[in-house]
Amino acid sequence: MQRYNRHKLTIWIAGAILIILLSIIYRKFNPLDSSLFPKCPFLMLTGLKCPGCGSQRALHYLLNFQIVEAFKVNAFMVVSLPFLLLLTFLSLTYHRSSRLLKWRDRLYGKRSIYIILAIIINFWIFRNILSF
Repeated sequence: MQRYNRHKLTIWIAGAILIILLSIIYRKFNPLDSSLFPKCPFLMLTGLKCPGCGSQRALHYLLNFQIVEAFKVNAFMVVSLPFLLLLTFLSLTYHRSSRLLKWRDRLYGKRSIYIILAIIINFWIFRNILSF
């Protein structure tokens, strides 16, 4: 049991260090101006934006407190961050009340997955229609 806890703690520490390092890199370097960051293969092949296009720049802008600029490059990512944080919180909460479990089941349920997929597909289509 102690070996399991030590292993789990090591993974958490490594994950935290990785997140901190990536945050520093994304805050300091703008993906638009740097060759450090990968370009979107879908955009390069088709000329169309995928739902994730602009996410790296949006993250850069968010880390530099430029929320309007982040929203301009990928509104979906900016709007979905609170939802992702809520999902993370619900997944990591050890002592869940019945109320938290109920919300977790709703947000991880089949209906939610279909709704999220529909939102992503609509965002994908409309962002390309509006960019022409």
